[in-house]
Amino acid sequence: MIRTVFMIGLFALLGLFALKLLFGILAGVLGLLWWLLLIAVRIAIIGLLIYFVIRVVSPDTARRIRERWSS
Repeated sequence: MIRTVFMIGLFALLGLFALKLLFGILAGVLGLLWWLLLIAVRIAIIGLLIYFVIRVVSPDTARRIRERWSS
């Protein structure tokens, strides 16, 4: 009976260790993906601003850029 109690305790500790390890790795991966998403959004906003400046200054160049990326 004592052996059974110790085995249940051992499996419980191993399960807690596995969950902590899994969620620790998962949190790191999710943090990395969030960071990459923020960088992508910043780059997209900067590119959009540059496109609008080009569109105001030189509409013909903006048209050529739009044609190149739309086809």
